[in-house]
Amino acid sequence: MKKEMSSFDVRSVVNEMSALKGAHMDKIFHWGAGNVLFRISVQGEGKKELFFRDKTWLYTPAVKPEVPNVLTSFATFLRKTVDNARIGDVRQVGFDRIVIMDLSKADGDYQLVFELFGGGNVLLVKGGIIQTCLIQKTWRDRKTRPGEEYVMPEVKFDPSRSTEDDFFRLFRSSDANTVRTLASSVKLGGQYAEEICFRAGVDKDAPAQSVDDDSVRLMYRTMTEIMGIILESPQPTAYIEDGRIVDFTPVAFQSHSGMESRSFGTMSELIDAFMADSDAVQEEAYVSPEIIRLEKRIAKQEETLDEYRSEEEGYRRRAEALYTEYQKASELLAVLCEQSSKLTWEKLTEGASKIPFVNGIDPSKGTVTCTLAGETMTLDYSKGLDANASDLYQKGKEIGGKADKAAEALAESRRELEKHLANAEKEKKLAAERVQPTKQFWFERYKWFFTSGGRMVIAGRDAHSNDNIVKKHLKDGDLYAHAEVHGAPSVIVKDGAKASPEELRESCQFALAHSKSWIAALAEGTAFWAYPDQVSKTPNPGEFVPRGAFIIRGKRNYEHHLPLELGIGEILFQGERKVMCAPLQCFEGCEKLLVIRPAEKKKGVKPGAIADRFVVPEEEISRILPPGEVEIVREVWPKEEPEAE
Repeated sequence: MKKEMSSFDVRSVVNEMSALKGAHMDKIFHWGAGNVLFRISVQGEGKKELFFRDKTWLYTPAVKPEVPNVLTSFATFLRKTVDNARIGDVRQVGFDRIVIMDLSKADGDYQLVFELFGGGNVLLVKGGIIQTCLIQKTWRDRKTRPGEEYVMPEVKFDPSRSTEDDFFRLFRSSDANTVRTLASSVKLGGQYAEEICFRAGVDKDAPAQSVDDDSVRLMYRTMTEIMGIILESPQPTAYIEDGRIVDFTPVAFQSHSGMESRSFGTMSELIDAFMADSDAVQEEAYVSPEIIRLEKRIAKQEETLDEYRSEEEGYRRRAEALYTEYQKASELLAVLCEQSSKLTWEKLTEGASKIPFVNGIDPSKGTVTCTLAGETMTLDYSKGLDANASDLYQKGKEIGGKADKAAEALAESRRELEKHLANAEKEKKLAAERVQPTKQFWFERYKWFFTSGGRMVIAGRDAHSNDNIVKKHLKDGDLYAHAEVHGAPSVIVKDGAKASPEELRESCQFALAHSKSWIAALAEGTAFWAYPDQVSKTPNPGEFVPRGAFIIRGKRNYEHHLPLELGIGEILFQGERKVMCAPLQCFEGCEKLLVIRPAEKKKGVKPGAIADRFVVPEEEISRILPPGEVEIVREVWPKEEPEAE
């Protein structure tokens, strides 16, 4: 089945999204492995949804998907920042799989950026600076992280704007065959490269250099015709096998005329139907990630090996073509070598262009491109025929050596895959019986939680991590919290300077709960927060500051009557399920929640029992609980449906 949207698909969906101009952003939801739903208020039409699914698909679903009750920090930030923002232009960046939606609010203009390549991403940008993003990643030439400048990938060929000269230049610059040139050099992708060759009646396997100018012009016109249909009168078409959609395009493909097909009114309707079929056929059985990785590696290695073998064969054919046209080639090289020492570059070029089988000459490099025995090749006219043939054979030999190494690597990968496939059933059984840990994040080396406003709070686990957390993570704009109890952990509220009073009280309550106050089973207590410049490791004269402790100078902002009570519930962070222990205010709308308080030893609930409730390893629960015994005083849990008799 189709794995991702093409640039043509994106262009078609963007055309449909232009109907959202003037509408207002309503609510935003985020869940799973990269699902983001934007609910939009359209005047006179009510609510519409824009769905960014699995970091791969962007469309308007016919029926609103089920959304979580728990907000992630990403969804919370977007809601607070662009709530009720007015939607402006929606556009595709060049012909890349990037969509930008302009948003306007009283505090300025924003851009919501959807990237449908490289694993997918959603970013909110203001003034060219990333405010937040779904996935943080560092690339070779850019970073997608909050606070970084948003850098667009390099612009590629755009069939809706580029000229015939642009098309010619890219096409003629390739040494590959026609279909590969259209797919890679012209950046149209394999699917549309095949269709253009089919409509234009051009041999897709013919070397690009051997295709005549008229055929190149015909392919350009065919490409612009397809683009015109997509822009002016789209034909969203699904292709069906065994009753299910396996592929789709925004224009009916003539090369797919033998397949069962079905037309749709819009691309969104088509993608929505494709998603339904995709969900229906998705295997529920466990598949080893290692097997998936190896299969991807093998597919890439097979493709590379084919390219090497094809290139090797191409050099061999050119060398043989030289000897097939021995006299013609020898005379050409001899004449050009002799005349190059007598004529100017201009005269030499003019003379060479009159030779019927010469395609071009580059006097600055001493090379001539010609077609001999049906093969197009570039020769060095300062050398004789045998030397040129030897060069071609040598290049083929070098590529052949690479091909041999690629074949060895492919064989090793296949052997490795066979071993994993042999153990697949055993791995499947073990995986079904074993409780799988949730994805681990860097902050889990500390105590942690996210406030009701989505801000990260981290705290030391011991004296060493208390020192470490302040030295490494307390920055300008953060806040420091601490309980009025000896040995209490250092707590850092990231971006705390912008936190609400409620969030600061939550952080102080967290600091108190992870102190000896919980062990003492107190009912309430006091904690305070301070600014980073008030926190110091430098003692007063005659004093000593032990490991894990700090001096707080200046005013302390106290929070009194903090209850010794926390919640344990499920949240989503960056699309991953996590179990969090935090003040109750942080779990608004949570469907699975246990409320805990300090307990006497005989009443304590073991971490393993809580882990079983949330279906996670016991270690994940042990690391988030406060010190001492806990008892469950209340719970919010979905009711189990009675089994049908």
